[in-house]
Amino acid sequence: MTWVPEAAAAGSTDPAGPGEQWPRRAAGTALLPDDGSQARTSLQVLRHLDSGPRGLVESEAGERLARFGGNTVPSRSTASWPRRLLGSLRDPFTVVLLCLGLVSATVTAWGTASVILSLVVVSCVLRAGGERRADRSVAALRKLVATTATVLRRSEQDAPPRSREIPVDELVPGDVIRLGPGDLVPADVRLLRASGLTVHQAPLTGESAPVAKYPVDAPEPRGGLFDQPQSCFQGSSVASGSGTAVVVSTGARTRFAATRSGPGPRVASAFDRSVHGISWVLIRFMLLTPPLVLMANAALRGRGLETLPFAVAVAVGLTPEMLPVIVTTALARGAALLARDHRVIVKRLPALHDLGAVDVLCLDKTGTLTRDKPVLHHALDVRGRPAPEVLHWAGVNAWWTLQLADLPAPDALDEAILDAVEEDGLLAYEGVTALPFDPVRRLSTAVVRGPGRLGLGLHTMVVKGAAEDVLERCALTEDERGRLLALAAREARGGLRLLAVATAERHARTRDYTPADERGLALVGFVALRDALAPTAADALEVFADRGVAVKVLTGDHPGTAARACRDLGLDPGSVVTADTVDGLTDGELAEVALRTTVFARCAPEHKARIISVLRADGRTTGFLGDGVNDLPALRAADVGICPRDAVDVARESADVVLADKDLTAIAHAITSGRHSSVNIATYLRITLSSNLGNVIAMLATGLMLPFLPMLPVQILVQNLCFDAAQLAFAFDRLHPAALRRPTVLQPRRFLRFITGFGLLGAAADLATFGVLALALHDAGGSAEAAEAAFHSGWFTENLLTQALVMLLLRTGRRRAEGRTAGPVRRAASALAVIGVLLPVSPLGPLLGLTALPPVYYPLLATVLALYTAALAVARSRHDRAGPER
Repeated sequence: MTWVPEAAAAGSTDPAGPGEQWPRRAAGTALLPDDGSQARTSLQVLRHLDSGPRGLVESEAGERLARFGGNTVPSRSTASWPRRLLGSLRDPFTVVLLCLGLVSATVTAWGTASVILSLVVVSCVLRAGGERRADRSVAALRKLVATTATVLRRSEQDAPPRSREIPVDELVPGDVIRLGPGDLVPADVRLLRASGLTVHQAPLTGESAPVAKYPVDAPEPRGGLFDQPQSCFQGSSVASGSGTAVVVSTGARTRFAATRSGPGPRVASAFDRSVHGISWVLIRFMLLTPPLVLMANAALRGRGLETLPFAVAVAVGLTPEMLPVIVTTALARGAALLARDHRVIVKRLPALHDLGAVDVLCLDKTGTLTRDKPVLHHALDVRGRPAPEVLHWAGVNAWWTLQLADLPAPDALDEAILDAVEEDGLLAYEGVTALPFDPVRRLSTAVVRGPGRLGLGLHTMVVKGAAEDVLERCALTEDERGRLLALAAREARGGLRLLAVATAERHARTRDYTPADERGLALVGFVALRDALAPTAADALEVFADRGVAVKVLTGDHPGTAARACRDLGLDPGSVVTADTVDGLTDGELAEVALRTTVFARCAPEHKARIISVLRADGRTTGFLGDGVNDLPALRAADVGICPRDAVDVARESADVVLADKDLTAIAHAITSGRHSSVNIATYLRITLSSNLGNVIAMLATGLMLPFLPMLPVQILVQNLCFDAAQLAFAFDRLHPAALRRPTVLQPRRFLRFITGFGLLGAAADLATFGVLALALHDAGGSAEAAEAAFHSGWFTENLLTQALVMLLLRTGRRRAEGRTAGPVRRAASALAVIGVLLPVSPLGPLLGLTALPPVYYPLLATVLALYTAALAVARSRHDRAGPER
């Protein structure tokens, strides 16, 4: 046990008398762990907090709780329904649709205005509802950082201290608490005394190995904040040993909570950048269309404001009205399937699209590639050869230390050793005593009486610990010690954790053994351990490679340990880059290094965030998997932040995606689902915009050549409604796995080339139909009104048929996806074609200004459609040979 002399000397009286007041400066920044308190002695800290080793008086604790608030991390409030709906209106296409709806209402085109408003409402409700369901699912996964704490308090000033359990939210600065194995550290604390105390700081630092903690009466201001042995922080947990500590910071003043104020608003995600880039280009076209139509008709045909409804209808025809609905439906469906089949919760629907676009996945090593426990790798003798006897003696040490030192459970390293040895061989010995692990000695000792030595004979002292410390206590020459240290260093560079094992014979005695007896040892050998690999990590890495996703390991752990884990999983680590190297690089240099480097070791939170930021600046779409406070900046910097459900609370709130299990295969499924939704959204955009652009070009050209409008506004609206309804099938389209092997990112320039090329091809088919109509109507004769109605009907039918062809021929992976089974898109296209043929001759036709067509029109139209189909097939084949979207 380690005891702070000055703290012990304080005895049974507090440094401050009962009449002294709580220091005012302790209320604010003076209680933060980086305010210089790390350089104070323990007694100075106690005086600063107006406390003592016997703890606080209950009345004083209540006063401080009322003054400074509970020991809870501030939580973010959930957005209300109105706020969610208003947030959904920020989509640029939704804004344009609202503007067009207002214009339609202004010119009394109530049908158009009603349809547009309905689309906006449906889209907003779907998106808000999906995000609300995701929030409820995440709330069900929340876990408290800690529930209760063991605190020393007194009923009155002169009363003896009493140990009792209280809820952690009732802890206040100055409370004296006790820590034991398995406890979660409930606040930022300063150790007063400790016995073999080690803590897991992985949620804070990312380092998987437990860290030794012990009181230091005169701390040296060197090393990082989390390297200070006398301080433990909220979010960490006790791995072994016990301790008594004084609380220095609670609630929002802890290091755990301070990260909530770090980086500002998130940068626009891949989804936002791709869709908004295309949106604003199309918005400019839509805003220019009505005035151009008005001016052209006024100049060439002498028409005035009576063409305004037609101009608005043309603008609506160019607008992908169903984009918000298609996007929300596709993403909500993908998110629902992920939650049901793979227990992956998507909190922010656009994050599913971003997952599909991810081409770089950054993650920590601990808990993702490896489990949070080591396993035995091998045992070596002093010559570096395999030696089972070394493992036997290591097991004797681990077993009898656990039994005789009254430890509640073995630490992770001892547990790995005990898993690898036979228990019967350990029970053959009789335990005498044990000296448990001490973070200062860095070793543990078990004293046993072996078989056949049951009298007063000999005791065997078995010592196990850090190689340097054990070798220092062995009877070795300098050359032998140097050779063995080189052997240990070589094993460490290979990513293994090395423990040395030594023995010594001592005459049996009744007096206690002490650390002074750990001298003149005979080295038996070394036990090497490695991190246990996550069972599904190797398979997931293969899937990532097949999907074109590069994996980057950003860890706070040792370079050798991280590289070893990667090699064991078949991932080539290459040259490992450490945080010191990162600090010496500019952003441009770091971007080049990051693209060719797999493992970054000894990374602090700011290093992880910076690496992700430079990858994004280089045009990569990044995902980051993290679960600790140290991962928070990186979660916010990535396009998609991912965390498991057992992550710290603040990480779950900042993440976009929450995994029910920390399993990389779940991320692989999520990426595949995201790509499925992304491909369907991109297919919808390509098809609808190319078709709409062709229709608008043909309509404008024909409108200037004809003495009447080429199509009535109500007919344009009905045509758009039929096409839009059919395109809902894209949200449910089935895709072949080959279509999901690369990320889908909408590049505005290439996208615009696509819709322009196929739009002009569609316009050519429409203009050819104009010639066919002229020929058919010329032969049919009749009045001008009848000819005008027939023209409208012929073009209405042709438009829906060509749009049905476009849906079938321009969709992604169409042949491989469906085979012989008709999928939703094929069924929707067939229904669209049937409506196009039958609606003009149905009872609804006259209500819309449509009429039956002369028989000669249909064979001529079939010829145009056959030529259009051939042209589409050739153009699509050339486009496919040009390569994928990105």
